[in-house]
Amino acid sequence: MKKVFSLLSIIAIILVSNCSRIPENDNPVIGIWSDIEVAPASTTAKSQTVRKEWIFNDAYLGRYHRKINGSITFKTDFKWSYENDKYIISYPGTDMEDQVLSMKSSEEGNTLADAIGNVIAVRE
Repeated sequence: MKKVFSLLSIIAIILVSNCSRIPENDNPVIGIWSDIEVAPASTTAKSQTVRKEWIFNDAYLGRYHRKINGSITFKTDFKWSYENDKYIISYPGTDMEDQVLSMKSSEEGNTLADAIGNVIAVRE
């Protein structure tokens, strides 16, 4: 009888542990978004290209990079959430302010814009 009870217990544990599923996050923001600024050359310095890059993943986390002329000058992790058609991005451990963005779609592609409508990033 002990063997039967032990066998049934093992089967029950296996069935219960296999029933849990991680919900799939298929939010359209998942992927790489970037913004490129080119500062014009002055008489003493050549032009600089500043690229900001946000990489959103499906675990509501991401990585932010700022590159100047191709070299990473700053990088940090961020958290993101989606509420009321707005994306809230926070950068814990930095002095960067939280961003509230919305996704806009057009013929040229998808963009992330702030509350005023300024384009912050475009999808790559």
